[in-house]
Amino acid sequence: MLKSTFLKAVAATALTFSTWASAQAVDLQFYFPVAVGGKAADTIQELTAEYVAQNPDVNIDAVYAGSYQDTVAKAITASRGGNPPQLSVILSVDMYTLIDEDLIVPFDDYLTTEEDKKWLEGFYPAFMENSQTGGKTYGIPFQRSTPVLYWNKEAFKEAGLDPEVAPETWEEMVEFGKKLTKKDASGNATQWGVRIPSSGFPYWLFQGLAIANGAELVNADGNKTNFDDPKVVEALQYLVDLSTTHEVMAPGIIEWGATPKAFFEGQTAMMWTSTGNLTNVRDNAPFDFGVAMLPAKVTRGAPTGGGNFYLFKGASDEQNKAAVEFVQWITAPEQSAKWTIATGYVAPRAETWETEEMKAYTADFAPALVARDQLEFAKAELSTYQNQRVTGIFNDALAAVITGQKDAETALKEAQAQADEILAEYR
Repeated sequence: MLKSTFLKAVAATALTFSTWASAQAVDLQFYFPVAVGGKAADTIQELTAEYVAQNPDVNIDAVYAGSYQDTVAKAITASRGGNPPQLSVILSVDMYTLIDEDLIVPFDDYLTTEEDKKWLEGFYPAFMENSQTGGKTYGIPFQRSTPVLYWNKEAFKEAGLDPEVAPETWEEMVEFGKKLTKKDASGNATQWGVRIPSSGFPYWLFQGLAIANGAELVNADGNKTNFDDPKVVEALQYLVDLSTTHEVMAPGIIEWGATPKAFFEGQTAMMWTSTGNLTNVRDNAPFDFGVAMLPAKVTRGAPTGGGNFYLFKGASDEQNKAAVEFVQWITAPEQSAKWTIATGYVAPRAETWETEEMKAYTADFAPALVARDQLEFAKAELSTYQNQRVTGIFNDALAAVITGQKDAETALKEAQAQADEILAEYR
C-alpha cells in the first residue's frame, strides 16, 4: 500500500514537472521558404520535429511561408504589425533590406565563446560575403546554392558529342548547342541546345555570365552597382546572341519554373539552374545526366544564392539564445548532411562534407560535389540596399534586351542611372 502510494506520488510529481516544463518552454516561430522541387519542406519539418523532441524546453512552430518573395513579405508585414517571427530563412540578398528596415539583429551578441567563433569561421567564405557587413554577422548560411549546368548525356551521345564532357567555355557552349539543337521539317525547334531561364530572378543566372566575363554587378557595401560596365554589356549581348545569332536557345523570356520539366521532356539538352534542383533532377530525369560548373569566358565564375537564417527584432533574449542554438544544431554536420542529400543545396560548412553520410552520398553521386568545388570561383549574389527596387530595375533592363525592345548598352546605361539615384543616399 505504501509502495503504491509512493509510486502514485512520484508519477504525480513527474506529471506536474512535465506540465511545468512545458509551460516554461521557449516558444519560437520559424518562417521558411521553398524555392525548388524535391523534399525540402518535408525535410525541414522532420528536422525541426527532431530538434523539439530532443529539446523539450523549446517549442518551434515551423511555418512554410511560400516562395522566397512570399516569405520576406510576410516577415516584414508581421514585424511591422508587432508580431515578427523570431527566426526566418530569407534570401541572403535581402540582408541590406532587412537592416535598412531595422528588422533584424546580428548573431554576434549570441556567439561569445571560442567554440561559437570557431563554428562561425567554419562557413565557406563565398557564402559569408552575403551574410556579413559592417563587421557584423546578420545571416547564417543554410539553404545555399550556386547555379550549375546540367546536361543530357543521351542527347550528347546522339549528337556525336562525348557524353561525359560538358562545355567548358562560352565558345564551346555555342559549338555544342549547335550540334544539339534539332528542328523539324518546318524549321521549328524540337530540342534546343541550351536553356538559361530569364524569369523570376533573371539577374541571378545572368550573373553567372557577368562573373565569368570578369565583371561584378555590385560593390561589397551594397551601395554602388556596375550595370553599365562594358563587361556586363558584353555578357548580356552573348546571352541574347544564343537565340538571335547562334540559334541554340529559344528566343524571348524563358520560364524558371518550367525549365527542369523541359529538360526532363527533351525540349533542351542543357540547362542552367540551381544546384538546389539537384535532387529533383536525380529523381525525375528519365536519362543519364551530368552536372558541371558554368562555362568560363575570362574565368570560371558563378554567383552564390539561396537563403540565410536571420534573427528578428522583438524577440526576448531567451528566445534569441534558443534560436541561435537551433541554428547551430541544424547546420551541424549530421543534420546538414541530411538536408543536403534530401535537397541538393550546398552544405555551407566544409566539415559536413567529411561525414560518412556525405562521403557515401558523393561516392555514389559525384555531381553533388560540383557546386561545392565551384565555390572557389563564386562571388556574392547581387545585393544592395533597397534590393528589390534595384534588382527590379536590372531585371527589367535584362527583359527589355532579351525581348528586343532595347539594345544591351542603352538598357544597362539607363538601369545604372536609376540604381545610382536610389543608392546615392547610402554612400
